Amino acid sequence: MPLTNRLRKEGEERVIAYLEGRLLESTESSCVILTPGGVGYRIGISTATREALPKKGENLSLYTTLIVREDALELYGFTERDERETFDLLLSISKVGARTALAVLSVFSPKALQQVVVDGDPLLLTQVPGIGKKTAQYVFLELKDKLKFLDGLEGAAAGGTGEVMRSVLDGLTGLGYNEQETYPVVSGLLKAEPDLDVPAALREALKVLSREKK
Repeated sequence: MPLTNRLRKEGEERVIAYLEGRLLESTESSCVILTPGGVGYRIGISTATREALPKKGENLSLYTTLIVREDALELYGFTERDERETFDLLLSISKVGARTALAVLSVFSPKALQQVVVDGDPLLLTQVPGIGKKTAQYVFLELKDKLKFLDGLEGAAAGGTGEVMRSVLDGLTGLGYNEQETYPVVSGLLKAEPDLDVPAALREALKVLSREKK
């Protein structure tokens, strides 16, 4: 059996699921782990994983997913197990490839992505580079179906606070904040007080963000 076919079949059982070693080098989109056996693996990473990398030469462990193609083997790694599992979930959506899945995880944490489904606002996904409105709608519906078994998602309101969420996030972005840091704050506020309007939610979010920066 050809190597790629054999690895493709075994890949369904996650051939390389976890790696430990020393950080040899890193770039914006990848890093190299040198294992104790002297093998170096180049691994694609998300923004969250890159920010969690240790200093060069220090120990590093990653949960990994191997993607087998006809002409290449691509390895992707994550410091958190739930990020790896969310990456795999995104890959199960037909229009989402590895680069898009990494881009999604560079904007939304796994919990924030689940909250997008709860809030019922597909347009939040257009914050991911390369995802337009049509793709956002498609990915959102696929996520809604695949995540419906998770606590808090089943029976969630389709509309809810989505419009307020979007307006507040846009307002904070205009003030120079990154949506990756503002989304959990705004989501938490609206979950605790779903009747907040845009001005009130924006004021409360700014208070929380100001405290966090101190």
